[in-house]
Amino acid sequence: MHDISDDEFEKFARLLQARAGIHLTERKKVMLATRLERRLNHYGFDRFGQYYRLVTSSDGHDELQVMIDHLTTNETHFFREPEHFRFLANTLREQRFERCRVWCAASSSGEEVYTLAMVLDDVLGAGRWQLLGSDISTRVLERARKAIYPEEDNLSIPPYYLKRYCLQGVGQYDGSFTIDRKIRGGIEFRQINLTEALPSIGSFDFIFIRNVMIYFDQPTKQQVVANVLKALKPGGYIITSHSESLHGVNSSIRMVRPSVYRKEDR
Repeated sequence: MHDISDDEFEKFARLLQARAGIHLTERKKVMLATRLERRLNHYGFDRFGQYYRLVTSSDGHDELQVMIDHLTTNETHFFREPEHFRFLANTLREQRFERCRVWCAASSSGEEVYTLAMVLDDVLGAGRWQLLGSDISTRVLERARKAIYPEEDNLSIPPYYLKRYCLQGVGQYDGSFTIDRKIRGGIEFRQINLTEALPSIGSFDFIFIRNVMIYFDQPTKQQVVANVLKALKPGGYIITSHSESLHGVNSSIRMVRPSVYRKEDR
C-alpha cells in the first residue's frame, strides 16, 4: 500500500471537510489511505499528492465525487435500531395521520429507506405516504435505486414484512432479493449535501438523520441541523441514532426520548 504523509492526509481532510462537512481526525488516516488506494492504482499514481492534485484540478470534478463516494459510504442494514420504527408506527397510529411525508437524510444504499417504506405502507396503506431518501454519495444512491440485496441481508427483516414486501431473486438474481415495486413507487432518491442550502424538497413530518451526525464537528452539526429543520413541519420529529445527540445544537427542538426530538410549534 502507498504511504500517506501527514501533510497529504491534512490536505484530504480539509478537502472533505469543505466539500462534505465531514471531520476526519488523525485516527482516520489509515482508513482514508486504504479507501483511496484503489484510485491511485486506477490512475497509476505513486503518491497521494498526485491524486490530490487531480481531484482539486479544473478537470477533476467527476473524480472528486468518486473520492467523496469512497470516503462517505457507511454500514447499514434493514431495521437497524428497531425502536425508531416502532416509534414511527405508534406515532402514526396515536396521532391518526391521514398522510405522511418522511425524509431519510442519510440513506446510504437504501436499506433504511425501504424499512421506512414497509412501516409506512403497513400503517397507512398505499398512496397515503411519500418518502425521500438522500445521500451525498452517488454510488450508494444508484445501489438504492436498484433495490437488489444479497439474500443474507434479509435476516434482520421481521418475517411479516419479509413476506409482504420482499421478493426472492430467480435466475441471474438467485441468491438475492428485491423490494416489491408496490412500495417503491412512493420513494424518491436524490443526491443532497446536508451542509449546503437545501434544494426544493417540501416539508416533512419525520426526518431520519441517523448515523451521520457523528462525522461532523460541532459547528458543522449546528449548520446541518439548522438546514434540515427548515424542511421539518412544526410539531414534526427529527430522529438520530442512539449513539448521537442533538443536545444544545438547536433551541427550536426538544428531546421527547433519547435520539428523538420534536420541533416546537411556533
